[in-house]
Amino acid sequence: MTFAEEAGRLAGMAGAVLGWPPDRFWRATPAELHGLVAALTGAGRGGSDPLPRATLARLREMFPDG
Repeated sequence: MTFAEEAGRLAGMAGAVLGWPPDRFWRATPAELHGLVAALTGAGRGGSDPLPRATLARLREMFPDG
């Protein structure tokens, strides 16, 4: 993907998800954009693997949904 394509994708995401107008997107630093994307996607938390089935079953028993 080219820089222009990636920038357009990120600008669209910032507008749709964050409500940012284009000028806010273009004033943002790369670090700000990275932090927002990481927060929205859960990237960098280190716990992105799914729960083991046994853990999920135990949680369902402890907290039934009615």
